[in-house]
Amino acid sequence: MAEARPDDSAAGSRTAVRAALVGNVLVAATKAGAAVFTGSSAMLSEAVHSFVDTGNELLLLYGMRRAAKRADREHPAGYGRELYFWSFIVALLVFALGAGVSIYEGVHHVLDPQPIDNAIVSELVLAAAFVFEGGSWIVSLRQFNQAKGALGYWEAFVKSKDPPLFMVLFEDSAALVGIAIAAVGTVLAAHFDMPLADGIASILIGLVLVCTSTLLARESKSLLIGERADGALVASILEIANAACGPSRANGVLTIQLAPQQIMAAISFEFDDALTAPRIEELVADIERRIHAAHPEVTSLFIKPQTPQQYRQTVRDRYGDDPVASPPAR
Repeated sequence: MAEARPDDSAAGSRTAVRAALVGNVLVAATKAGAAVFTGSSAMLSEAVHSFVDTGNELLLLYGMRRAAKRADREHPAGYGRELYFWSFIVALLVFALGAGVSIYEGVHHVLDPQPIDNAIVSELVLAAAFVFEGGSWIVSLRQFNQAKGALGYWEAFVKSKDPPLFMVLFEDSAALVGIAIAAVGTVLAAHFDMPLADGIASILIGLVLVCTSTLLARESKSLLIGERADGALVASILEIANAACGPSRANGVLTIQLAPQQIMAAISFEFDDALTAPRIEELVADIERRIHAAHPEVTSLFIKPQTPQQYRQTVRDRYGDDPVASPPAR
């Protein structure tokens, strides 16, 4: 992914989440009122969807705040993965509440179709909701474009280490698609004497949320389990280490992404046999200083003395294949 300062990335994520939160609060209130007033199943599904999204944004903000806590003796690697945990919970809520309620309401109204009262209210509310959600979507898309650089959207989504950034974009996109489906269902039910369309629209909204939550859960779970850092950063760490060590050589590096701006790295190093213990200590300190200066997101760095043969054997035992200097991007 494109190089970006950690502080800029975090600020971009918070901006996108806060914009989505404001939009969803406004949309959820108007949709809920319209659902009660008109009795529309699709409108009720949309209201539930917006309330779920509002709760999701609050959970993401909470996760971001918890992830920023300093490491302590109880959690020496820090609290970064709390963000990935709450992101996974958000994906489950989209599936369980958003999709579940929408499909349930849709099936209920398909089995017992009811006409929509005061359809003009639903149509006006959906138009207003589209404007609110559209504004939030533009903000999240702009932040995502800044983060992804030259990568394509799907590649950037798969490689991203910052769940709030892509979650808000996916949620807003699903919301806009859901509003469009609800609008079509409302028009068909109210103006073309097709009350069945209202229930079908609710089911379709639920299916959109199922697809969205599945993708979000997949990526959040992968980050929660522990992904390596971006391949370009891995290559940079090796280059910095080798430039600083003279006749010694870095065999390879293992990285784990703890949070969007928190990375743990462990370097396998073959020190020159002629080096004394004090010189090795100076060399290690210099390597750490250079890496932290170039990549402040590397919050934990470990250096392990190993011969190339020992390193290769360790990699074979762990992964079942030979090591590579710079792993291909996932």
